[in-house]
Amino acid sequence: MEAQQRTPPSAAIEALRARLGDRLLTGESVRAEHGRDESWHPPELPDAVAMVESTAEVVDAVRLCAEHELPVIPFGTGTSLEGQLLACRGGLSLDVSRMNRVLELNAEDLDVRVQPGVTREALNTWLRDSGLFFPVDPGADASLGGMVATRASGTNAVRYGTMRENVLGLEVVLADGRVVHTGGRARKSAAGYDLTRLFVGSEGTLGVITEINLRLFGRPEATSAAVVSFPDVASAVNVVIETIQSGVPVARIELLDDLQMQAVNRYSELDYVEAPTLFLEFHGSTAGVDEQVREVEALCRDHGGGAFQWAVEQAERSRLWQARHDAYYAALALRPGCKGWTTDVCVPISRLAECIADTRRDLDASPLLAPMVGHVGDGNFHTLLLVDPDVPEELDEARRLNDRMVERALALGGTCTGEHGIGLGKLGYLREEHGEGVEVMRAIKQALDPRGLMNPGKLVGGD
Repeated sequence: MEAQQRTPPSAAIEALRARLGDRLLTGESVRAEHGRDESWHPPELPDAVAMVESTAEVVDAVRLCAEHELPVIPFGTGTSLEGQLLACRGGLSLDVSRMNRVLELNAEDLDVRVQPGVTREALNTWLRDSGLFFPVDPGADASLGGMVATRASGTNAVRYGTMRENVLGLEVVLADGRVVHTGGRARKSAAGYDLTRLFVGSEGTLGVITEINLRLFGRPEATSAAVVSFPDVASAVNVVIETIQSGVPVARIELLDDLQMQAVNRYSELDYVEAPTLFLEFHGSTAGVDEQVREVEALCRDHGGGAFQWAVEQAERSRLWQARHDAYYAALALRPGCKGWTTDVCVPISRLAECIADTRRDLDASPLLAPMVGHVGDGNFHTLLLVDPDVPEELDEARRLNDRMVERALALGGTCTGEHGIGLGKLGYLREEHGEGVEVMRAIKQALDPRGLMNPGKLVGGD
C-alpha cells in the first residue's frame, strides 16, 4: 500500500475552509503537532487540521472528505502509543478537543453522556460534588474519545474493568456522513449485533466518535494506597497472582522493576527502595479496606516483601500515583534524547510470572536500557525500550525484543496488546493472533468504509 503523502484537492481544502473559517488550519507547526503521537514512529503530517466543535461539523467535514477522497484521522489529545495518529496518507486531522462538554448526568443510574474531547481528569473534576467517578485511568490525561477508540485500560482495570466494560453507548459519524447511535443507557440488551463493542477499539478506522455514554461508580467510603518492595520480580509477581486468585478486590496493583524505580526516584525526587516494587490501592468500606490490607500484607510477608509505606490522605495518594503515571517520562530521562519504543502484552494471570521472568532475561542480555512496568493485576505489562531512532541497529534490537515478547505472550495464551492497540506499530502481529479473523475485520472495514478513508493504514492495514 502506498504510504506517501499526496497533495489534497484544493477544492476540498477550500470547501472545508468555507465551513470552518479560521478553524481549518494548514500551518506546518499545527500539522506537525497533529502528525505524531507519543510513540517512536517518525511524524507523518496531515494536509490540514480541522478544529471541529459539534457533531454537525464532523458530519460536514466527513462528507466533504468523502466527496474529494481525502483521508480522515480523528485526533483527541495525541497520547496514543502505536502510531494511531500518523497521517501516513496525508488527509485531514479531525481535532475533537473543542468538543469537550459533559452533556448529561444521570446520577441515580450511574451514567454520564459526554463529547469525545472531554478528558478523564476533566470528567472526574466535573463529577467531584456528585459522589461519583469514572475509574478508567491509562495514566495520561487522554480524551475519552481516544480512550474509546483504543479500548484503553490502566491502573484501575483490575477492579473496574477497561473501556470495553464501561462504555454503554456511542454516537458515531460513519465514512459517508451518516450518524449512528449504538447501545443505550440500559445495563443490558439482547437487541441485535453489539455495535458499541465494534467501535470500541476501532482506532478511528470505522468512523468518528462524537458522543459517549459511560458507566460511573460511587466514590468509595475509604481508600488507602501503599508501596512495598521485594527482593526480586518473581516474588512481587507471585504476590499479585495469589492476591487475584484469593479474590481480594484490590483496586490497583502495579509493578515497577528496579530500573524503573531508579528512574522514578530521579524524576519525581522520591526516595523509594530501588528494587522491584508494587504500588497498591484499596477501595471499599473502612472495615473492608482493613481486611483487604491484612490479607495482602500477609501475602507480601510470605514472599519477602518489605514494610508497607502508606498513603492515606488524598494529597499523599495523588503524589504516589503521579509518580507511577510519570513512569514513562521518568524512563525517557534515563537516556536523554532517546525515544521510547513501548511494548505491551497481556497473558493469563497464571502465566504472568513465567512471561515476565523470561522477558526480563531477554532484556538483561540486551544492550538497550529497558525498564519494566505493569498493570499486573490483569496480566498486562510493558517494557520501555530506550532507543536512538537514528541508529538502525538499536531499532533492529528493539524490534527483536518486541517480537520475542509478543511471540511469548501468544504462546502462553495471551495477546499482542492489552491496551495500546494496533495502530501502525503492531500490524504484523494481528494475523498471528487472530488468523482468519483478520479477514472478517477487513470485511467489516470494507462494508463501512469502502474507499478506505477512515484513518487508513491502521489496525487492519487500511483499504
